[in-house]
Amino acid sequence: MAATVPFAKMNGIGNEIIVADLRGRADRVTAAAAVALAADRATRFDQIMAIHDARSPGTAHFIDILNADGSSAQACGNGMRCVVQALAAETGEKTFALETRAGILNAVEHEDGLISVDMGRPRFGWRDIPLAEEFRDTRMIELQIGPIDAPVLHSPSVVSMGNPHAIFWVDRDVWSYDLDRFGPMLENHPIFPERANITIAEVTSRDSIIIRTWERGAGLTRACGSAACAAAVAAARTNRTSRSVTVTAPSGGKLAIEWRDDDHVIMTGSAEWEFGGTFDPATGAWTRDAESAA
Repeated sequence: MAATVPFAKMNGIGNEIIVADLRGRADRVTAAAAVALAADRATRFDQIMAIHDARSPGTAHFIDILNADGSSAQACGNGMRCVVQALAAETGEKTFALETRAGILNAVEHEDGLISVDMGRPRFGWRDIPLAEEFRDTRMIELQIGPIDAPVLHSPSVVSMGNPHAIFWVDRDVWSYDLDRFGPMLENHPIFPERANITIAEVTSRDSIIIRTWERGAGLTRACGSAACAAAVAAARTNRTSRSVTVTAPSGGKLAIEWRDDDHVIMTGSAEWEFGGTFDPATGAWTRDAESAA
């Protein structure tokens, strides 16, 4: 299929997202198309959320997620809010059951425009994250950057939110750490056989956390929803915070994260439309809609 597909350039509290409509098509966005779109300044993104026809009964759509390097992603919380906003604007519906490679996620758009996504249950087993070797307690594993006697970052909490996360706890400004240098090394560390999202987190109170994230397959990002969820869960699990917190991203945007008693993690935040267009899912060649042209 060579015909172009509609897309919307959006963001979830600064997490750059492309929502692409591939309903009614058998093909998918190729890695080459993703890389081409990511290289263009106008369409630079962290994740593509490609909407496909439903695969499972009881779901509205299957969402195929690609990172900026063309690799597949299992989950993207900020991207899911963008998908929900786009679908709600089109259909008038407010609740959706959407399937991803991480499973089925339920979402709702509230009257105030904020969107809540049930990100499912976190997983803590070393095989589930996954890790390359056994750690019985994943609240803190042996991993560090820097000299043995004076590490810059060390002893992260690790958790899966459908994708692997490592959270390094720091006592001072998250901006004082050279994450663009440490991030690639840690993402590709042998302990993470499927690579990992790397987050530096500072707890500022029992109900607030500030994070910076090096996102697997995307690099430094202005926001990462699944990382916010992972940090909130890991903070509560290590008794740093309560189970309901506000997480502030590098963009300055905030997410409300609640780790409920039923073990589900609920993420609530905003989504923003930027412009629309069409693109070739095989090559990434694109054009901008005339009505949204700058």
